[in-house]
Amino acid sequence: MVKLAASGMKKQSISPLPKEQQVIVIGAGVAGLASAIRMACRGFQVKIFEKNAFPGGKLHHFEKDGFHFDAGPSLFTRPHLIEELFALAGEPMEGYLTYEKLPVSCHYFYEEGPMVKAYADKELLALELALKHGEKESDIIRYLQKANRLFNQVGNIFLTHSLHKSSTLRDADIGPAIAATSWKHLFQTMHSLNQSSFRNPKTVQLFDRYATYNGSNPYSAPGMLTMISHLEHNEGSFYPKGGMISITKALYKLAQKLGVEFYFNCPVTRIILSEGKAMGVEVGGEVVLANWVISNVDVYFTYLRLLQLPEAAKKILQQERSSSAMIFYWGIRKSFPQLSLHNIFFSGNYQLEFDHLFKYKTLYEDPTVYINITSKFEPGVQAPEGMENWFVMINVPANVGQDWELFRQQSRERIISKLSRILGVSVEDLMVSETVADPVSIESLTDSYSGSLYGTSSNSKLAAFLRHPNFSNQIPGLYFVGGSVHPGGGIPLCLSSAAITEKIIWQKQLEILNIVDSLH
Repeated sequence: MVKLAASGMKKQSISPLPKEQQVIVIGAGVAGLASAIRMACRGFQVKIFEKNAFPGGKLHHFEKDGFHFDAGPSLFTRPHLIEELFALAGEPMEGYLTYEKLPVSCHYFYEEGPMVKAYADKELLALELALKHGEKESDIIRYLQKANRLFNQVGNIFLTHSLHKSSTLRDADIGPAIAATSWKHLFQTMHSLNQSSFRNPKTVQLFDRYATYNGSNPYSAPGMLTMISHLEHNEGSFYPKGGMISITKALYKLAQKLGVEFYFNCPVTRIILSEGKAMGVEVGGEVVLANWVISNVDVYFTYLRLLQLPEAAKKILQQERSSSAMIFYWGIRKSFPQLSLHNIFFSGNYQLEFDHLFKYKTLYEDPTVYINITSKFEPGVQAPEGMENWFVMINVPANVGQDWELFRQQSRERIISKLSRILGVSVEDLMVSETVADPVSIESLTDSYSGSLYGTSSNSKLAAFLRHPNFSNQIPGLYFVGGSVHPGGGIPLCLSSAAITEKIIWQKQLEILNIVDSLH
Protein backbone atom coordinates (compact mmCIF):
# COMPACT_ATOMS: atom_id res chain seq x y z
CA MET A 1 0.00 0.00 0.00
CA VAL A 2 1.20 3.52 -0.80
CA LYS A 3 1.54 5.66 2.30
CA LEU A 4 0.94 9.41 2.11
CA ALA A 5 2.24 11.44 5.02
CA ALA A 6 0.27 14.62 5.48
CA SER A 7 2.91 16.10 7.75
CA GLY A 8 6.01 14.38 9.05
CA MET A 9 6.55 10.64 9.13
CA LYS A 10 6.11 7.98 11.78
CA LYS A 11 8.89 5.47 12.17
CA GLN A 12 6.56 2.48 12.13
CA SER A 13 5.29 3.46 8.65
CA ILE A 14 8.61 2.35 7.09
CA SER A 15 8.47 -1.34 6.25
CA PRO A 16 11.66 -3.27 7.30
CA LEU A 17 12.52 -4.72 3.88
CA PRO A 18 15.99 -6.10 3.20
CA LYS A 19 18.33 -3.18 2.66
CA GLU A 20 19.76 -4.47 -0.60
CA GLN A 21 16.31 -4.42 -2.19
CA GLN A 22 15.47 -0.82 -1.31
CA VAL A 23 15.87 2.39 -3.27
CA ILE A 24 15.23 5.87 -1.90
CA VAL A 25 14.35 8.66 -4.33
CA ILE A 26 14.65 12.22 -3.02
CA GLY A 27 12.12 14.40 -4.80
CA ALA A 28 9.00 13.50 -6.78
CA GLY A 29 9.72 15.58 -9.87
CA VAL A 30 9.28 14.03 -13.32
CA ALA A 31 12.75 12.44 -13.19
CA GLY A 32 12.13 11.17 -9.66
CA LEU A 33 8.82 9.61 -10.66
CA ALA A 34 10.36 8.00 -13.75
CA SER A 35 13.27 6.68 -11.67
CA ALA A 36 10.89 5.19 -9.12
CA ILE A 37 8.87 3.49 -11.86
CA ARG A 38 11.97 2.06 -13.53
CA MET A 39 13.46 0.76 -10.28
CA ALA A 40 10.13 -0.73 -9.20
CA CYS A 41 9.92 -2.52 -12.55
CA ARG A 42 13.35 -3.98 -11.78
CA GLY A 43 11.96 -5.45 -8.57
CA PHE A 44 13.34 -2.94 -6.05
CA GLN A 45 11.27 -1.61 -3.17
CA VAL A 46 11.08 2.13 -3.73
CA LYS A 47 10.32 5.03 -1.41
CA ILE A 48 10.01 8.65 -2.53
CA PHE A 49 10.40 11.50 -0.06
CA GLU A 50 9.01 14.82 -1.29
CA LYS A 51 9.11 18.16 0.53
CA ASN A 52 5.93 19.45 -1.13
CA ALA A 53 2.42 18.16 -0.61
CA PHE A 54 2.15 17.04 -4.23
CA PRO A 55 4.20 15.22 -6.90
CA GLY A 56 5.56 16.67 -10.12
CA GLY A 57 8.11 19.28 -9.06
CA LYS A 58 8.02 22.01 -11.72
CA LEU A 59 5.31 20.05 -13.54
CA HIS A 60 2.48 20.99 -11.20
CA HIS A 61 -0.87 22.72 -11.53
CA PHE A 62 -3.23 25.11 -9.80
CA GLU A 63 -6.75 26.44 -10.24
CA LYS A 64 -7.87 29.99 -9.56
CA ASP A 65 -11.14 31.80 -10.26
CA GLY A 66 -12.30 28.94 -12.49
CA PHE A 67 -9.13 28.93 -14.59
CA HIS A 68 -6.75 25.94 -14.70
CA PHE A 69 -3.04 26.57 -15.09
CA ASP A 70 -0.12 24.24 -15.71
CA ALA A 71 2.44 26.03 -13.57
CA GLY A 72 5.64 24.82 -15.20
CA PRO A 73 6.62 23.09 -18.47
CA SER A 74 4.06 23.64 -21.21
CA LEU A 75 5.53 21.82 -24.23
CA PHE A 76 5.02 18.09 -24.71
CA THR A 77 7.40 16.30 -27.08
CA ARG A 78 8.75 12.73 -27.34
CA PRO A 79 5.72 11.00 -25.80
CA HIS A 80 7.33 7.64 -26.53
CA LEU A 81 9.56 8.22 -23.48
CA ILE A 82 6.43 8.05 -21.30
CA GLU A 83 4.98 5.18 -23.32
CA GLU A 84 8.19 3.29 -22.58
CA LEU A 85 7.56 3.52 -18.83
CA PHE A 86 4.10 2.00 -19.20
CA ALA A 87 5.47 -0.71 -21.46
CA LEU A 88 8.09 -1.59 -18.84
CA ALA A 89 5.32 -1.83 -16.24
CA GLY A 90 3.08 -3.89 -18.52
CA GLU A 91 0.30 -1.32 -18.15
CA PRO A 92 -1.82 0.07 -21.00
CA MET A 93 -1.16 3.81 -21.05
CA GLU A 94 -4.63 4.67 -22.37
CA GLY A 95 -6.12 4.28 -18.91
CA TYR A 96 -3.69 6.87 -17.55
CA LEU A 97 -2.85 9.36 -20.30
CA THR A 98 -4.09 10.27 -23.78
CA TYR A 99 -2.72 12.89 -26.13
CA GLU A 100 -2.99 14.21 -29.68
CA LYS A 101 -0.45 15.55 -32.16
CA LEU A 102 -0.58 19.27 -32.93
CA PRO A 103 -1.12 20.21 -36.59
CA VAL A 104 0.61 23.53 -35.85
CA SER A 105 3.34 23.65 -33.23
CA CYS A 106 3.35 27.42 -32.69
CA HIS A 107 2.09 30.80 -33.93
CA TYR A 108 4.90 33.34 -34.35
CA PHE A 109 4.21 37.07 -34.18
CA TYR A 110 6.57 39.88 -35.19
CA GLU A 111 6.27 43.64 -34.80
CA GLU A 112 6.34 43.90 -38.59
CA GLY A 113 5.20 41.29 -41.05
CA PRO A 114 2.55 38.55 -41.00
CA MET A 115 2.05 35.92 -38.36
CA VAL A 116 3.75 32.60 -39.18
CA LYS A 117 2.18 29.22 -38.48
CA ALA A 118 4.83 26.62 -37.69
CA TYR A 119 3.14 23.59 -39.23
CA ALA A 120 4.02 20.15 -37.93
CA ASP A 121 4.26 18.96 -41.54
CA LYS A 122 7.67 20.17 -42.71
CA GLU A 123 6.47 20.52 -46.30
CA LEU A 124 3.73 22.90 -45.14
CA LEU A 125 6.21 24.71 -42.88
CA ALA A 126 8.57 25.18 -45.81
CA LEU A 127 5.74 26.59 -47.92
CA GLU A 128 4.66 28.90 -45.09
CA LEU A 129 8.16 30.31 -44.66
CA ALA A 130 8.52 30.68 -48.42
CA LEU A 131 5.30 32.68 -48.61
CA LYS A 132 5.78 34.75 -45.44
CA HIS A 133 9.58 35.17 -45.29
CA GLY A 134 10.74 34.58 -48.83
CA GLU A 135 12.74 31.48 -47.93
CA LYS A 136 13.52 28.73 -50.42
CA GLU A 137 11.44 25.71 -49.55
CA SER A 138 14.40 23.45 -50.26
CA ASP A 139 16.50 25.32 -47.67
CA ILE A 140 13.93 24.63 -44.94
CA ILE A 141 13.64 20.95 -45.88
CA ARG A 142 17.43 20.57 -46.04
CA TYR A 143 17.88 22.22 -42.63
CA LEU A 144 15.34 19.90 -40.99
CA GLN A 145 16.88 16.86 -42.66
CA LYS A 146 20.25 17.83 -41.18
CA ALA A 147 18.62 18.35 -37.76
CA ASN A 148 17.05 14.90 -38.05
CA ARG A 149 20.36 13.26 -38.91
CA LEU A 150 22.23 15.13 -36.20
CA PHE A 151 19.65 14.27 -33.55
CA ASN A 152 19.43 10.59 -34.41
CA GLN A 153 23.16 10.03 -34.87
CA VAL A 154 24.54 12.33 -32.15
CA GLY A 155 21.67 13.37 -29.92
CA ASN A 156 20.52 9.84 -29.18
CA ILE A 157 23.97 8.93 -27.85
CA PHE A 158 23.82 11.99 -25.61
CA LEU A 159 20.30 11.09 -24.44
CA THR A 160 20.75 7.38 -23.84
CA HIS A 161 24.29 7.06 -22.48
CA SER A 162 26.37 8.55 -19.75
CA LEU A 163 29.06 10.86 -21.11
CA HIS A 164 31.09 10.09 -17.99
CA LYS A 165 31.48 6.32 -18.45
CA SER A 166 34.23 4.78 -20.54
CA SER A 167 31.78 2.01 -21.43
CA THR A 168 29.87 4.52 -23.60
CA LEU A 169 32.67 4.33 -26.16
CA ARG A 170 32.09 0.59 -26.31
CA ASP A 171 28.30 0.50 -26.14
CA ALA A 172 27.35 3.54 -28.25
CA ASP A 173 27.58 3.64 -32.03
CA ILE A 174 30.15 6.43 -32.22
CA GLY A 175 31.03 6.09 -35.93
CA PRO A 176 27.78 7.51 -37.38
CA ALA A 177 27.85 10.30 -34.79
CA ILE A 178 31.28 11.41 -35.94
CA ALA A 179 30.16 11.23 -39.57
CA ALA A 180 27.06 13.36 -38.88
CA THR A 181 29.01 16.08 -37.07
CA SER A 182 30.73 18.88 -38.98
CA TRP A 183 33.13 21.50 -37.63
CA LYS A 184 30.30 24.04 -37.90
CA HIS A 185 28.30 22.18 -35.25
CA LEU A 186 31.25 22.34 -32.87
CA PHE A 187 32.92 25.66 -33.59
CA GLN A 188 30.18 27.94 -34.90
CA THR A 189 27.44 29.35 -32.71
CA MET A 190 23.87 28.28 -33.20
CA HIS A 191 23.00 31.76 -34.47
CA SER A 192 25.89 31.84 -36.92
CA LEU A 193 24.92 28.48 -38.37
CA ASN A 194 21.26 29.53 -38.64
CA GLN A 195 22.26 32.82 -40.24
CA SER A 196 24.12 30.95 -42.97
CA SER A 197 21.14 28.63 -43.50
CA PHE A 198 18.33 31.14 -44.13
CA ARG A 199 17.70 34.36 -46.04
CA ASN A 200 15.36 36.22 -43.73
CA PRO A 201 16.43 37.38 -40.23
CA LYS A 202 12.93 36.50 -39.00
CA THR A 203 13.47 32.86 -39.96
CA VAL A 204 16.86 32.92 -38.25
CA GLN A 205 15.16 34.26 -35.12
CA LEU A 206 12.54 31.51 -35.26
CA PHE A 207 15.18 28.78 -35.31
CA ASP A 208 17.45 30.61 -32.83
CA ARG A 209 14.59 30.36 -30.38
CA TYR A 210 15.30 26.66 -29.80
CA ALA A 211 18.31 27.58 -27.66
CA THR A 212 15.82 28.63 -24.99
CA TYR A 213 14.64 25.02 -24.76
CA ASN A 214 17.56 24.43 -22.40
CA GLY A 215 17.89 27.99 -21.11
CA SER A 216 20.77 28.97 -23.37
CA ASN A 217 21.90 31.83 -25.62
CA PRO A 218 21.89 31.13 -29.39
CA TYR A 219 24.64 33.72 -29.85
CA SER A 220 26.96 31.70 -27.57
CA ALA A 221 25.70 28.10 -27.69
CA PRO A 222 27.33 25.75 -30.21
CA GLY A 223 25.74 24.95 -33.56
CA MET A 224 25.06 21.44 -32.27
CA LEU A 225 21.91 22.84 -30.68
CA THR A 226 20.34 23.25 -34.12
CA MET A 227 19.26 19.63 -33.67
CA ILE A 228 16.64 20.77 -31.13
CA SER A 229 14.33 21.93 -33.94
CA HIS A 230 14.04 18.25 -34.88
CA LEU A 231 11.78 17.65 -31.89
CA GLU A 232 8.95 19.88 -33.08
CA HIS A 233 9.37 19.86 -36.84
CA ASN A 234 10.32 16.23 -37.49
CA GLU A 235 8.91 14.31 -34.53
CA GLY A 236 6.11 16.75 -33.63
CA SER A 237 4.64 18.32 -30.51
CA PHE A 238 1.57 17.08 -28.67
CA TYR A 239 -1.23 18.04 -26.31
CA PRO A 240 -2.02 15.75 -23.34
CA LYS A 241 -5.72 15.73 -22.54
CA GLY A 242 -6.25 17.60 -19.27
CA GLY A 243 -3.10 19.66 -19.73
CA MET A 244 0.50 18.97 -18.77
CA ILE A 245 -0.51 18.04 -15.23
CA SER A 246 -1.96 14.87 -16.75
CA ILE A 247 1.61 13.66 -17.28
CA THR A 248 2.37 14.02 -13.57
CA LYS A 249 -0.91 12.36 -12.63
CA ALA A 250 -0.25 9.44 -14.97
CA LEU A 251 3.28 8.80 -13.69
CA TYR A 252 2.17 9.14 -10.07
CA LYS A 253 -0.70 6.72 -10.58
CA LEU A 254 1.57 4.22 -12.35
CA ALA A 255 4.14 4.43 -9.55
CA GLN A 256 1.38 3.75 -7.02
CA LYS A 257 0.24 0.75 -9.05
CA LEU A 258 3.79 -0.62 -8.87
CA GLY A 259 3.88 -0.28 -5.08
CA VAL A 260 6.10 2.78 -4.80
CA GLU A 261 5.66 4.37 -1.35
CA PHE A 262 5.23 8.16 -1.31
CA TYR A 263 5.94 10.39 1.68
CA PHE A 264 4.81 13.97 1.05
CA ASN A 265 5.60 16.97 3.25
CA CYS A 266 8.72 15.02 4.18
CA PRO A 267 11.84 16.97 3.21
CA VAL A 268 15.06 14.99 3.39
CA THR A 269 17.52 16.83 5.63
CA ARG A 270 20.59 14.67 5.09
CA ILE A 271 21.96 11.82 3.00
CA ILE A 272 23.43 9.25 5.38
CA LEU A 273 26.98 8.13 4.64
CA SER A 274 28.71 5.13 6.16
CA GLU A 275 32.38 4.60 5.37
CA GLY A 276 31.94 7.01 2.48
CA LYS A 277 28.96 5.18 0.95
CA ALA A 278 25.39 6.46 0.67
CA MET A 279 23.30 4.26 2.98
CA GLY A 280 20.02 6.15 3.29
CA VAL A 281 18.52 9.47 4.33
CA GLU A 282 17.44 11.39 7.39
CA VAL A 283 13.82 12.56 7.37
CA GLY A 284 12.16 14.28 10.31
CA GLY A 285 15.03 13.29 12.60
CA GLU A 286 14.73 9.62 11.67
CA VAL A 287 17.10 7.51 9.57
CA VAL A 288 15.74 5.44 6.68
CA LEU A 289 18.23 2.98 5.19
CA ALA A 290 18.59 1.83 1.60
CA ASN A 291 21.31 0.53 -0.65
CA TRP A 292 20.69 3.01 -3.44
CA VAL A 293 19.92 6.72 -3.10
CA ILE A 294 18.73 8.72 -6.10
CA SER A 295 18.58 12.51 -5.75
CA ASN A 296 16.10 14.40 -7.91
CA VAL A 297 17.09 17.56 -6.05
CA ASP A 298 19.19 20.23 -7.80
CA VAL A 299 22.73 18.84 -7.66
CA TYR A 300 23.99 22.08 -6.05
CA PHE A 301 21.59 21.75 -3.13
CA THR A 302 22.28 18.02 -2.91
CA TYR A 303 25.93 18.74 -2.15
CA LEU A 304 25.35 21.86 -0.07
CA ARG A 305 22.44 20.78 2.13
CA LEU A 306 22.04 17.02 1.95
CA LEU A 307 25.72 16.07 1.91
CA GLN A 308 27.00 19.20 3.71
CA LEU A 309 29.89 19.49 1.27
CA PRO A 310 30.10 23.23 0.50
CA GLU A 311 33.32 22.96 -1.50
CA ALA A 312 31.84 20.35 -3.81
CA ALA A 313 28.72 22.52 -4.17
CA LYS A 314 30.87 25.52 -5.03
CA LYS A 315 32.40 23.65 -7.97
CA ILE A 316 28.92 23.26 -9.47
CA LEU A 317 28.64 27.04 -9.66
CA GLN A 318 31.70 27.28 -11.90
CA GLN A 319 29.34 26.55 -14.76
CA GLU A 320 27.03 29.30 -16.00
CA ARG A 321 23.44 28.94 -14.85
CA SER A 322 20.62 28.69 -17.35
CA SER A 323 18.00 31.37 -17.70
CA SER A 324 14.93 31.52 -15.48
CA ALA A 325 11.41 32.81 -16.11
CA MET A 326 8.88 35.42 -15.13
CA ILE A 327 5.43 33.91 -15.52
CA PHE A 328 2.05 35.62 -15.36
CA TYR A 329 -0.98 33.37 -15.13
CA TRP A 330 -3.87 35.42 -16.47
CA GLY A 331 -7.56 34.61 -16.73
CA ILE A 332 -8.77 36.46 -19.85
CA ARG A 333 -12.48 37.18 -20.46
CA LYS A 334 -12.24 36.88 -24.22
CA SER A 335 -11.33 34.34 -26.89
CA PHE A 336 -8.63 35.17 -29.44
CA PRO A 337 -9.04 33.18 -32.69
CA GLN A 338 -5.59 34.30 -33.95
CA LEU A 339 -3.90 32.56 -31.01
CA SER A 340 -3.20 28.84 -30.67
CA LEU A 341 -1.93 26.52 -27.92
CA HIS A 342 1.64 27.88 -28.26
CA ASN A 343 2.34 31.47 -29.28
CA ILE A 344 5.52 33.55 -29.52
CA PHE A 345 5.72 37.36 -29.78
CA PHE A 346 9.30 38.08 -30.78
CA SER A 347 11.58 40.83 -29.56
CA GLY A 348 12.70 43.38 -32.16
CA ASN A 349 16.35 42.83 -31.18
CA TYR A 350 16.98 39.22 -30.17
CA GLN A 351 20.71 39.58 -29.60
CA LEU A 352 20.28 42.54 -27.28
CA GLU A 353 17.64 40.59 -25.35
CA PHE A 354 20.09 37.72 -24.76
CA ASP A 355 22.86 40.17 -23.85
CA HIS A 356 20.60 41.45 -21.07
CA LEU A 357 19.81 37.90 -19.92
CA PHE A 358 23.34 36.52 -19.74
CA LYS A 359 25.75 39.48 -19.73
CA TYR A 360 23.94 42.14 -17.74
CA LYS A 361 21.65 39.84 -15.69
CA THR A 362 18.73 42.19 -16.11
CA LEU A 363 15.57 42.66 -18.18
CA TYR A 364 15.39 43.88 -21.76
CA GLU A 365 12.79 46.55 -22.49
CA ASP A 366 11.35 44.57 -25.44
CA PRO A 367 11.15 40.94 -24.28
CA THR A 368 10.08 37.96 -26.34
CA VAL A 369 6.73 36.82 -24.93
CA TYR A 370 5.45 33.25 -24.91
CA ILE A 371 1.76 32.45 -24.32
CA ASN A 372 0.40 28.97 -23.70
CA ILE A 373 -3.41 28.55 -23.77
CA THR A 374 -4.67 25.05 -22.96
CA SER A 375 -8.30 26.19 -23.22
CA LYS A 376 -7.74 26.23 -27.00
CA PHE A 377 -7.94 22.44 -26.87
CA GLU A 378 -10.39 22.12 -23.98
CA PRO A 379 -12.67 25.18 -24.00
CA GLY A 380 -15.07 25.38 -21.09
CA VAL A 381 -12.87 22.93 -19.15
CA GLN A 382 -9.53 24.69 -18.76
CA ALA A 383 -11.27 28.08 -18.57
CA PRO A 384 -14.87 29.31 -18.22
CA GLU A 385 -16.89 29.34 -21.44
CA GLY A 386 -15.79 32.10 -23.80
CA MET A 387 -12.64 32.84 -21.76
CA GLU A 388 -8.99 31.74 -21.96
CA ASN A 389 -6.28 30.73 -19.50
CA TRP A 390 -3.06 32.49 -20.46
CA PHE A 391 0.30 31.19 -19.26
CA VAL A 392 2.44 34.22 -20.17
CA MET A 393 6.21 33.84 -19.84
CA ILE A 394 9.37 35.79 -20.62
CA ASN A 395 12.93 34.60 -20.17
CA VAL A 396 14.74 36.36 -17.33
CA PRO A 397 18.20 35.91 -15.81
CA ALA A 398 18.81 33.58 -12.91
CA ASN A 399 18.52 35.21 -9.51
CA VAL A 400 21.72 36.91 -8.36
CA GLY A 401 20.03 39.35 -5.99
CA GLN A 402 18.20 41.60 -8.44
CA ASP A 403 15.17 43.67 -7.39
CA TRP A 404 12.49 41.19 -8.41
CA GLU A 405 9.64 43.34 -7.14
CA LEU A 406 10.72 46.03 -9.59
CA PHE A 407 11.32 43.45 -12.33
CA ARG A 408 7.81 42.03 -11.86
CA GLN A 409 6.30 45.50 -12.29
CA GLN A 410 8.44 46.30 -15.33
CA SER A 411 7.78 42.92 -16.94
CA ARG A 412 4.05 43.23 -16.50
CA GLU A 413 3.96 46.70 -18.06
CA ARG A 414 6.13 45.71 -21.00
CA ILE A 415 4.26 42.49 -21.71
CA ILE A 416 0.86 44.17 -21.58
CA SER A 417 2.06 46.99 -23.84
CA LYS A 418 3.51 44.57 -26.40
CA LEU A 419 0.54 42.21 -26.51
CA SER A 420 -2.00 45.03 -26.60
CA ARG A 421 -0.17 46.67 -29.49
CA ILE A 422 0.13 43.51 -31.60
CA LEU A 423 -3.31 42.09 -30.78
CA GLY A 424 -5.03 45.47 -31.09
CA VAL A 425 -6.86 45.33 -27.76
CA SER A 426 -6.21 46.36 -24.15
CA VAL A 427 -5.12 43.08 -22.57
CA GLU A 428 -5.15 44.52 -19.06
CA ASP A 429 -8.84 45.39 -19.36
CA LEU A 430 -9.60 41.74 -20.10
CA MET A 431 -7.89 40.28 -17.02
CA VAL A 432 -10.14 38.70 -14.41
CA SER A 433 -7.48 36.65 -12.60
CA GLU A 434 -3.73 36.98 -12.03
CA THR A 435 -0.94 35.01 -10.36
CA VAL A 436 2.81 35.61 -10.76
CA ALA A 437 5.93 33.44 -10.48
CA ASP A 438 9.56 34.63 -10.61
CA PRO A 439 13.01 33.07 -10.05
CA VAL A 440 12.75 33.52 -6.28
CA SER A 441 9.43 31.70 -6.00
CA ILE A 442 10.57 29.06 -8.51
CA GLU A 443 13.63 28.31 -6.36
CA SER A 444 11.55 28.20 -3.19
CA LEU A 445 9.02 25.75 -4.62
CA THR A 446 11.30 23.49 -6.66
CA ASP A 447 14.78 23.88 -5.08
CA SER A 448 16.19 24.99 -8.44
CA TYR A 449 19.25 27.00 -7.45
CA SER A 450 18.81 30.70 -8.31
CA GLY A 451 15.59 29.79 -10.11
CA SER A 452 17.48 28.35 -13.11
CA LEU A 453 15.00 26.27 -15.03
CA TYR A 454 17.57 23.97 -16.63
CA GLY A 455 20.44 23.90 -14.13
CA THR A 456 23.42 25.02 -16.19
CA SER A 457 23.30 26.63 -19.62
CA SER A 458 24.75 25.19 -22.84
CA ASN A 459 26.59 28.37 -23.74
CA SER A 460 29.94 26.67 -24.31
CA LYS A 461 31.30 23.93 -26.56
CA LEU A 462 32.02 21.66 -23.59
CA ALA A 463 28.80 22.33 -21.66
CA ALA A 464 27.39 18.87 -22.36
CA PHE A 465 30.50 17.23 -20.91
CA LEU A 466 30.70 19.57 -17.92
CA ARG A 467 27.24 18.75 -16.63
CA HIS A 468 27.31 16.68 -13.49
CA PRO A 469 27.13 12.92 -14.19
CA ASN A 470 24.23 10.73 -13.08
CA PHE A 471 26.40 9.15 -10.39
CA SER A 472 28.91 10.24 -7.78
CA ASN A 473 32.55 9.38 -8.34
CA GLN A 474 33.32 9.92 -4.66
CA ILE A 475 30.21 8.47 -2.97
CA PRO A 476 29.21 4.92 -3.98
CA GLY A 477 25.47 4.31 -3.87
CA LEU A 478 24.54 7.93 -4.72
CA TYR A 479 22.94 8.79 -8.06
CA PHE A 480 21.41 11.89 -9.64
CA VAL A 481 18.51 12.59 -12.00
CA GLY A 482 16.72 15.71 -13.17
CA GLY A 483 17.41 18.90 -15.04
CA SER A 484 20.57 19.88 -13.16
CA VAL A 485 22.55 16.80 -14.29
CA HIS A 486 23.20 14.93 -17.53
CA PRO A 487 21.60 15.17 -20.04
CA GLY A 488 19.82 18.39 -18.94
CA GLY A 489 16.51 20.12 -18.31
CA GLY A 490 13.07 19.78 -19.87
CA ILE A 491 10.70 16.82 -19.65
CA PRO A 492 12.32 14.60 -22.33
CA LEU A 493 15.82 15.07 -20.92
CA CYS A 494 14.64 14.49 -17.34
CA LEU A 495 12.99 11.23 -18.44
CA SER A 496 16.21 10.30 -20.22
CA SER A 497 18.24 10.98 -17.07
CA ALA A 498 16.09 8.44 -15.23
CA ALA A 499 16.74 5.82 -17.93
CA ILE A 500 20.51 6.45 -17.90
CA THR A 501 20.64 6.22 -14.11
CA GLU A 502 18.60 3.03 -14.01
CA LYS A 503 21.00 1.44 -16.50
CA ILE A 504 24.02 2.39 -14.36
CA ILE A 505 22.45 1.12 -11.13
CA TRP A 506 21.29 -2.13 -12.69
CA GLN A 507 24.75 -2.82 -14.09
CA LYS A 508 26.18 -2.22 -10.64
CA GLN A 509 23.56 -4.52 -9.12
CA LEU A 510 24.49 -7.28 -11.56
CA GLU A 511 28.15 -6.87 -10.62
CA ILE A 512 27.23 -7.25 -6.94
CA LEU A 513 25.13 -10.35 -7.65
CA ASN A 514 27.98 -11.91 -9.63
CA ILE A 515 30.39 -11.29 -6.77
CA VAL A 516 27.96 -12.89 -4.31
CA ASP A 517 27.48 -15.89 -6.62
CA SER A 518 31.24 -16.34 -6.95
CA LEU A 519 31.59 -16.45 -3.16
CA HIS A 520 29.18 -19.37 -3.07
